[in-house]
Formats: sequence, structure tokens, C-alpha cells
Amino acid sequence: MSESPVSPTADRPVPAPVHRFPTIRTPRGPVPADAPHWNRQRSSSMPSHRYRSAFDRVAVPLTDRAWPQARIEQAPLWVPVDLRDGNQALAEPMDTPRKRRMFDLLVAMGYKEIEIGYPSASRTDFDFVRHLVDTDAVPDDVTVVVFTPAKPDLIDRTFESVEGLDRAVVHLYTPTAPVWRNIVLGRDRAEVRALVTDAATRMDRLARALTRTDIRFEFSPEVFILTEPDFVLELCNGLTELWDASPDRPVIHNLPATVEIATPNVYADQIEYMHRHLARRDAVILSVHPHNDRGTGTACAELAVLAGAQRVEGCLFGNGERTGNVDLVNLALNLHAQGVDPMIDFSDIDEIRHTVEHCNRLPVPPRHPYAGELVHTAFSGTHQDAISKGFAHRARGERWEVPYLPIDPADLGRTYEAVIRVNSQSGKGGIAHLLRSNHGVDLPPRMRADFSRTVQAATDDSGLEATPKDLWELFEATYLVPGRDGDVVLTSWSTDRNPAGEHRFVCTLRVGEREGDYEGTGNGPVSAFTHALAAAGIEVDVLDFTEHATTSGQGSPAVAYAECRVGADGKRCWGAGRDTSVLTASILAVLSAVNRAG
Repeated sequence: MSESPVSPTADRPVPAPVHRFPTIRTPRGPVPADAPHWNRQRSSSMPSHRYRSAFDRVAVPLTDRAWPQARIEQAPLWVPVDLRDGNQALAEPMDTPRKRRMFDLLVAMGYKEIEIGYPSASRTDFDFVRHLVDTDAVPDDVTVVVFTPAKPDLIDRTFESVEGLDRAVVHLYTPTAPVWRNIVLGRDRAEVRALVTDAATRMDRLARALTRTDIRFEFSPEVFILTEPDFVLELCNGLTELWDASPDRPVIHNLPATVEIATPNVYADQIEYMHRHLARRDAVILSVHPHNDRGTGTACAELAVLAGAQRVEGCLFGNGERTGNVDLVNLALNLHAQGVDPMIDFSDIDEIRHTVEHCNRLPVPPRHPYAGELVHTAFSGTHQDAISKGFAHRARGERWEVPYLPIDPADLGRTYEAVIRVNSQSGKGGIAHLLRSNHGVDLPPRMRADFSRTVQAATDDSGLEATPKDLWELFEATYLVPGRDGDVVLTSWSTDRNPAGEHRFVCTLRVGEREGDYEGTGNGPVSAFTHALAAAGIEVDVLDFTEHATTSGQGSPAVAYAECRVGADGKRCWGAGRDTSVLTASILAVLSAVNRAG
């Protein structure tokens, strides 16, 4: 028979577990010679030498950089590409009902230009464009965009799909960067230029033939960020001239960060260069399409707008290939948080999120900026205390200034119920806030620390979050129950006041197994009660006392709180009482403190 394990004791602490990760190679290379003394990071075995800096891959044109001093003071034209680029990234692409639900959502939110599909890529995409035409689903103030590669038969199929629409943008793309030219297309610069020119000429001819549909054009030199700047200008300016762009019939030049390669300032430099050098600039809408491969898609889009971009393509909640397209929700609400109207409605963010999750069959992360389930939620005690004070301060001014909450959750249709939630990391401010907002219980400042210790012990033991219901049950068990059920019990009592203003308290007390009648006098009922307790051999001094109604109107329950020094050893304890009678609540609060000290 094996021996049973030895139980840990105070003099034999449980050793901390040692976790071993056999596939992780802790860096063991030299500390760089120029590293400061406070940074002892060592060279790793990661093969970083296999990758080249963006500056070694493409010429980044230098300007005098006006964009760092610019400000975003109005929203760009937002163009959601969920139904095309986002849809291409789904394991289960949307069918027509899901596409229609997404389209209707985008229209309801206020988007005025919407990329609806890649009609030549699949029958589903083609049929959806025709569905919108046949059901007359496109509002008069909305322009749809369709996407096509530079291939004659696919261009023809694309124009076939939009026949019957009042207006549309046909979006032409082709890869232009050296790696794509060499590996994907097998063409040099001149051949790519000819490919683009032939495609654009065909589009112009087909557009003129569709006399009932107003067609405008968009061009994307795919992988713009790795394409030589002079080649991009050559292509874009050539199309501006070929399509005879004018201010009242502008062409869209869309410059994608197809695969992010550098810090966002590099993209801003590239966009500013194009902004300054594009021909017929007043006849060009400069658009950007950032992806998020480096996790900086939002920054790229914002800096691009500072650098002169007027139009931004992206997806709701950042869906897209690899790490996604730039997140239009994040971008728009960033503007809202700066006092700039995003021109799109997000007043029911949960409905928007649920619809997108249904259509994409992908969850929105709980920490997603602005829209995640937990994004407005604080567990940390210091955060909760600051937020609680911010809410209290908010009533005194119109401006939104609440710590840790960049925007008012109510702007997005959220309630304040989930702003503060309690676990073992929480503090007295958050706990007090939840009791006050959910149950009308406003703990005195010193009592908050007392109750916080009780809550922390409970959450430490359970390892779980404490809901408002849990907090109330803890508060009731800790403070209210001892006032009605403890070693000292008031079986009956009455109070009166003589003409001189002195109060008399007469009661029957049961102390343990002993029961007797006692009375006391004082300058108030509570004082008289403490003297009655003294007559029963229980010394009580009330150190702090407060009471309030929990709701407005007659019949509202009152809650009273009493901090008392009890017994010969002067033990300090808080008690609370709750009753529709303020006097009864006060007596119960003192009795609660007495029993908690016993």
C-alpha cells in the first residue's frame, strides 16, 4: 500500500509549480553591446534575417510631411466592403439572404457607397447583384460598387450584372508591385500598363453602352505600398485622362495597403506623396483600403486621412483575409470620441454586432473597441472607483468626462448595468456603486472598506465574478440578518417621548438563553436603545450613523447604517437595518453591529 501524500503545513509551504515548455527556445544569444543596463534582452534564434525592411523593398518618397500637423475634423466617405472583400474571407461565404440582411444593415446605418460583390467570381455574387436590381433594393441616395479584375470576359460579366441599376461604380484592380508582377502575372511594367489600359478602355466602352445606368470608375493598384511610386502615378494619371475625370464626374483611385509592411507613418508618407502629385487632383477621389497584417490598420487609415485620403474602404468589425480589413466601427467611433460626427449611426451597437455575427458566422471579440461585451466593463478596484466618481460628477455638467470610459455607453444603446462588475480584483468603490445602482443601498465611505473585505474573501474562495444579486445576498447575510437573528434578539419594543423631549425605549431582549425586560432613556430613540442594551449588560457606543430611503415615494424601504464600539474590549463593527420604518431600520442597524461583534 502506498503512503498517503503529506499535507502541506505552515512550515512546509507548497512549492510553486514549474512549467516546462520544451518547444520554446529561450533566447540565449549575446546581449547587444549598446544595450542599456536596464535592458538585458538577448538575441533570439528567430530567423529575422530572412526578412527585408520596407525601406529596402520600395522607395518611400520623402515630403515635408504636412500630415503630422493635420487634424481629422470631418468624416471621410466610408465604403464598407463586407459583401465583397469581407465575404471572400469567410469559410462559409454568405448566401443571398445573409447578404441581403447585411446590405439592409449597412443602408440603415447610413452608408452611401457600398461594395456589394465580385459578380464574375461566383454565381452567388452575380445573383445577389441581380437580386438588388430586380427587387429595386438600392435607395436613391446609395451607390453600389462592383469589383472586377483586368480580364475582358470578367469585365463583361461584371457590366452584365449591374444593368438596370440607376448608378454604380465599377472597381478595376490588378496587382502592380514587383513581386506580384514577376511571380503572379509574369509581366513587366510596360505589359502591366497595357493590361490596365486595355481593361479601362473596355470598361469605358461598356459604360457608354449602358445608357440607363450612370457608371463611374474606380482603380486599385493592388499592393500599392510595395509598388514604385512613379509607376503608380503613371497608371493612375493615365486612367484619370482615359476616363476623362472631372470634378462633377470624379474617378476613384484606391491605394491599398494590401499586406501591411511598415509602420503607419510610412503609409501616410506614400499617401501624401500621391495626394500632392496626382493629376487633375480635383477630379480624383483619393481612397485607401488598409488591411491589418501588422495590427495597425486603424492607425494606417487615420494617418492616411491626415495625409489627404478622402475615402476609406473597410469592414464592420474588421473582417477580412488574414488579420482582416480595417475596422470601420473602430474608425468611426474614434471620430465620435473626438467630438466629430462619424456620419454613420451606431446607436444600437448590440443589434449591429448580432447581425454581423449572424451574416459572417464569426464572433466579435469581447474586448473589441467600443462593441465588445466587456469593453465598457471594469473589474479593477481603482478603475471602478474612478468610474463611480465620474458618474457622480457627470450630473453637474453636460460634457462627457468619465474616467476610463472614452464615450458614453448609452450612445451605443448600452445600459450602465455592466459597466462595473465585481471579482477578486475589485474594490470598494465598484462594490458600492453596484449596491447603489441596483438596490438603492448607499454605503457610508468607511463601511465600503468593511464590506469590500467580505466580498473579496468570497470571490477569492470561488474564483468567480460576483453578480449584483450575489452582492445583495452577501450584504444581506453580513449586515441585515444579524439585526433580526443573532445572539441578542429584540422580541418586542416601543418608544415614546416625554414633554421635556427625552426619549424612552422599552423592550424585551433575549440574550442567549436569558430573556428580560429593559428600558433606557436618551436624546433620541437610538441613544435610548443603547442605554437599554447597557441595562442588559451590553455596552454600545454609536460612532457613526446614517440612513436614507432606497427609492422615492411613500412606502419606500429605508436603510440605516451604524458603526458601533461594542463590549468591554471596544470592538468596532458595522451593522445595517432595512425596513419601511426609518426608526425600525435604525434600531436593527445597531442590533446588527452588536451581534456581529459578539
